[in-house]
Amino acid sequence: MENSLVSIITPSYNSEKFISETIKSVQNQTYQDWEMIIIDDCSTDKTTEIIRKISKEDPRIKLILLNKNSGPAIARNKGIEAVQGRYMTFLDADDIWFPDFIENSIQAIKTTGIYFVFSSYKRSDEALNFVYSDFIVPRKVTYFDILKTNSISCLTAFIDIQVLGKKTMPEVFKRQDMGLWLKYLKEIPFAYGILEPKAIYRIRKNSLSRKKSDLLKYQWQFYRNVENLTVFQSCFYMAHWMYRGFMKYRN
Repeated sequence: MENSLVSIITPSYNSEKFISETIKSVQNQTYQDWEMIIIDDCSTDKTTEIIRKISKEDPRIKLILLNKNSGPAIARNKGIEAVQGRYMTFLDADDIWFPDFIENSIQAIKTTGIYFVFSSYKRSDEALNFVYSDFIVPRKVTYFDILKTNSISCLTAFIDIQVLGKKTMPEVFKRQDMGLWLKYLKEIPFAYGILEPKAIYRIRKNSLSRKKSDLLKYQWQFYRNVENLTVFQSCFYMAHWMYRGFMKYRN
């Protein structure tokens, strides 16, 4: 029988305020053949207590505890190692899927024959008030497109690993998701974008992605040390990334 299981990887750290909503958005999916692998990175609040309580009632939710605080790359890679499904997808512990996210993603793969798809999403503050316009993704993105701007968000990436294989993220402090997308896009022509928003990205006040002080340094290190680009190539893609990053949060 064809494996149709969807494996959802969720790193968590001190997410007691949001983790129940995130899990509920998975449980409310119209497609129900899934496992949710939550990797807790040594939370000091009630996050693990909440997850354990929910998992007792729903065995599809599996909790992995890290021995020491290790960051999102290692946490996600632990989840990737544990994946049992045909499809692999990611959902952070404070984000939310619309009920048809999984069903729509699988349908897009079957319709297009592209085994890596991703969706547009809405952007909210911590209270789920929409604070920016919807982020509408391109219809398709290539390896070189992602180097210019990462338009594939972790909360909507959806990959058929039965076809494309299981790959891990580079263990860097930031841009580890971008590193994973690039690994796949080196082997396939493009990933397919679903234009209709299928998720909500919650922008938290202390979010790593919203801190600007070290962002340029990390982006440069990613080009040079992860993708091994030349100085000229790194400068070229950095210029694109800075401009598009500004445009992304302009409205």
